[in-house]
Amino acid sequence: MPVIIVGADAPVGELIVEAVLPAAAEVRAFISDGERADGFKQRGAKVAVGDVSDHSHVEGACLHCFCAILVMEAAADDRERSFASDARAVFRGWDRAVAAAGVRRAIWVGSPADWDGLPEPGAGNLETARVSTDPAHHPDLRSVAGEAARLEGLRRLP
Repeated sequence: MPVIIVGADAPVGELIVEAVLPAAAEVRAFISDGERADGFKQRGAKVAVGDVSDHSHVEGACLHCFCAILVMEAAADDRERSFASDARAVFRGWDRAVAAAGVRRAIWVGSPADWDGLPEPGAGNLETARVSTDPAHHPDLRSVAGEAARLEGLRRLP
């Protein structure tokens, strides 16, 4: 089943793409920087270029995906976001987008300080999990990427 990494052009997103590619049948990389598309394609990922703050862009890219890995850094870094005033608005848009696209599993990757207001794991029809980027939980970004890939590959989330 397809997996999409929203914010794949963030540092941890790129590592998640690398970690998921060997096991997933189809990997999609949702990026904002179109100049980076060829690099993802050369690795074997399909690429969608759009504004992470436009939930319709995210929804379209997520269609027919089983799992969406949502890299929260992409909602707050220096990329242009035309459709949301802050990271929380981006997160709300992603939540709506994955639900509307029929995604079954969402893995939020980011700082626990930003988790307030995210859907609770196990709530609703969407399986959700969270992966912390806090060094106390995962000492480096490769460890974060590995945990996101591990959760993506499970039959059921814990």
